[in-house]
Amino acid sequence: MNIALESGITVPLPKNVIDSLPNPLVVVDDEDRICLANGAAENFFHASSAMLVRLRLGDLVPFSSPVINAVAQARDTAGVVNEYAVGVGTPRFGGERIVDVQTALMADDSRFVLVMLLERSMAHKIDRQLTSRGAARSVSGMASMLAHEIKNPLAGIRGAAQLLEPGLDDEDRTLTRLICEETDRIRDLVDQMEVFSDERPLDRAPVNIHAVLERVKQLTIVSLPGGVTVREDYDPSLPPVFGNKDQLVQVFLNLAKNAAEAIEMGGEAGEIMFTTAFRPGIRLTVPGTNERITLPLEVCVHDTGPGIPEELRPNIFDPFVTTKPSGRGLGLALVAKLVRDHGGIVECVGRSRGTTFRVLLPMLRTQAAPSQGDTSA
Repeated sequence: MNIALESGITVPLPKNVIDSLPNPLVVVDDEDRICLANGAAENFFHASSAMLVRLRLGDLVPFSSPVINAVAQARDTAGVVNEYAVGVGTPRFGGERIVDVQTALMADDSRFVLVMLLERSMAHKIDRQLTSRGAARSVSGMASMLAHEIKNPLAGIRGAAQLLEPGLDDEDRTLTRLICEETDRIRDLVDQMEVFSDERPLDRAPVNIHAVLERVKQLTIVSLPGGVTVREDYDPSLPPVFGNKDQLVQVFLNLAKNAAEAIEMGGEAGEIMFTTAFRPGIRLTVPGTNERITLPLEVCVHDTGPGIPEELRPNIFDPFVTTKPSGRGLGLALVAKLVRDHGGIVECVGRSRGTTFRVLLPMLRTQAAPSQGDTSA
C-alpha cells in the first residue's frame, strides 16, 4: 500500500501502521528533510505533521546531535543504527528529552531513512520509583532508631544541664545554656526524622488536586523572594486523586519551597510553574503483590533555577543529599516517602533551564478514565 507524503513523493509504507506505532517516528529524505511524521511524533514534538514536514531534521534536534550522525550512518551502512541516551528536542519543541534512537534505510527506497525515537521515560520512572522507595525505607528504619536511641539520652542531658545551672557562675551558665540549645536542636531534627517511621495506612479520600495546588500556591507566594512569579497550567478535566489531602499539600509545598530556594540561589528573577495532565498508559506492580495500579495523574513543579547537577539526580531523594549549603537533605526524602505511601512515582527531570519534579499519582478506581490507550510497564 503506497501513501503520498506531504512533499509530493509516494512511499510504499502503510499509513495506518505508522500512526498505530506508540513511539515517535519520522521519515527523512536524502537531504534530511522531514517527509512524514506519525501521531506519536506530533505529540512528542508538540507540533502538527503539517508543521513538521516543513522542517529539516536539524530543526528538531540540538546542534551536532548524534541523531544526525545516526541517519548518515544508516545511509552509509544500509543497516540499522542505534544510539542510546540521546538528547532530542529544542526549546521550540518542548525542550530536550532523553531518548534511544534507531535509524534504518527504507527497504524499497534508499532515499528515505526511518528515524524511531524510543522514549526512556518509562524505564526511568520505574527505576526512580524503586530508588525512591528504597530511600524512603532506609530513612524509615533510621528514623525509628534515632527516635528510640537518641531522644531519651537527650532528655537526660538537658535535664542534667538545667539542674546544674542554678549553682554556677555566669560564665558556666553560658555553657549549660549552650548544652540545652544544642540538645533542643538535635531533638528537633529527630522529630523531623520521626515522620519517616510512620508506616500507618493512609486515611484516603477523593482529593481535588487543583485545590491542593491552589493551597500550596497561596502558601508559597507568601514567602517568595522578590522577582519570583508563580504560574499554573492545569487540565481542568482531571479526575480526583485517591489520597490524603494534607500529605499531598506537604508534598507539593516541599517541592515549591525547593523551587523557590533554587531560583533564589541562582540570584536572578525566575518562575515557578505548576502543571497537571492526564497521562494514560503508566502501570506499576505493587511490591509484594500481583496487583497492578494505574498512575495517570501527572502533577509537575517546574522552576527556572540553576538546576540540579546531573551526578546528584539519581540520589536526590536519598536522605541528607542536598544542593543547599545549609540544607539537611530531608525535604525530598519526605516527598519520596509520602508519594510512595500514595503508591505513586516522583522523579527529577533536568531541563535546559531549571528543574522539573514530576509526580504520578493514582486516581479513584470508580472514576472512569478518558478512553485512551494503555501500555503496561
